[in-house]
Amino acid sequence: MADFKTSPGTRDILSPDSARWRAFQGVFESTVEAAGYDYIIPPMFEDLDVFLRLGEATDVVTKEMYDFHDKGGRHIALRPEQTASVCRAFVEHRPTTPWKVWYSGPNFRYEKPQQGRYRQFDQVGIEALGVDDAFLDAEVIALAAKFYSALGLRKIELSINSLGDSGDRDKYAKKLSEYFAKHESKLTAESKATLLRNPLRVLDSKREPDQEIIIGAPAIRETISNESREHFEAVLSALDALKISYKINDRLVRGLDYYRRTTFEFVSTALEAAHTAIGGGGRYDGLVEALGGPPTAGIGFALGLDRTLLACDAESVFAAPLKEVDVFVVDTVDGTHAHELCHQIRTHGFSADRAYDLRSIKAQMKAADRSGARIALIIGSNEVENESVMLRPMGSGEQYVVPRQDILNEIAKYTIKTNI
Repeated sequence: MADFKTSPGTRDILSPDSARWRAFQGVFESTVEAAGYDYIIPPMFEDLDVFLRLGEATDVVTKEMYDFHDKGGRHIALRPEQTASVCRAFVEHRPTTPWKVWYSGPNFRYEKPQQGRYRQFDQVGIEALGVDDAFLDAEVIALAAKFYSALGLRKIELSINSLGDSGDRDKYAKKLSEYFAKHESKLTAESKATLLRNPLRVLDSKREPDQEIIIGAPAIRETISNESREHFEAVLSALDALKISYKINDRLVRGLDYYRRTTFEFVSTALEAAHTAIGGGGRYDGLVEALGGPPTAGIGFALGLDRTLLACDAESVFAAPLKEVDVFVVDTVDGTHAHELCHQIRTHGFSADRAYDLRSIKAQMKAADRSGARIALIIGSNEVENESVMLRPMGSGEQYVVPRQDILNEIAKYTIKTNI
């Protein structure tokens, strides 16, 4: 028989890690919904052309997408990111602007698996469409910073840059191309190939031989328009007003070709691996238009779940939540009483678990310990005869008899009702 395992670059997320993922998404949800962002769930696959708008020189497009022809002959791709899908949804549904949404879920890229990077990976993110306002840029960045702070992260650095508008970017690309051409012999083979497609991507190279050349490259601020410069200065001023620290990084261009004007990245200084970026984003004015919509301003970010949790581990914060239930029912008679009592307890808003297969009381109490329950309710033949239960606060060494009709009131003394 075949020994089936997960495909390379994927893995099963089991408890307690799965509970930590849910808690992570819950913190993000509360952070961004407090700022007026609504939840969107884009499809996991789209027409390939949606993602081709990410840029022909982008690695995601050239070599990382999972694309295939479906049974109807349509050329589709698993989403490698979600901004393009959100913009496609905007074009299709034309919601009222400003349209502020958040998302959470898996993306897919065929790349070499490594620590914190998988072929199926989860991100959380926000997108805000229809507003060209420097205060919105600052709000988006501030929400990411607030989320990291809510997780308990402190060793986070924000880098920010402006890529100017499309005309500025074209001028800069030409200037970079001329510069790198003069030093092409010293570039790595990978950067030489990237130079032919998009000179800005060379700035992303982390390969040691390229670094000396990249350091001497011209800065984009030398070519951006007055309008773009004023917008960037307004963003920085708005961040200053919120006391959000940042450093201007002239070499920050990010990995996708649709960025314009504001671009930013968060790095964990607690991580020692080669890849320390845990999230980032920027303004992508023009992407909606490229997908067939009207000229529409847009800005957002995506934060990597795996990499961010690695940063949490490095700082010893945001541990997996403890697994626990309110009540564990131990039935030494026939299992019927545990079956009925658990149902009653759950119906009234408390959480309850039990053992099965008529295990011994010792085995059932061990299961109660593992459950994290605050109290155990023990039902034996005496309790059945007297219509009562034995209540044992876990870890106390004490226990006492409670009439069956009073059990819900007694449970309430030890716990708080959940939503039902």
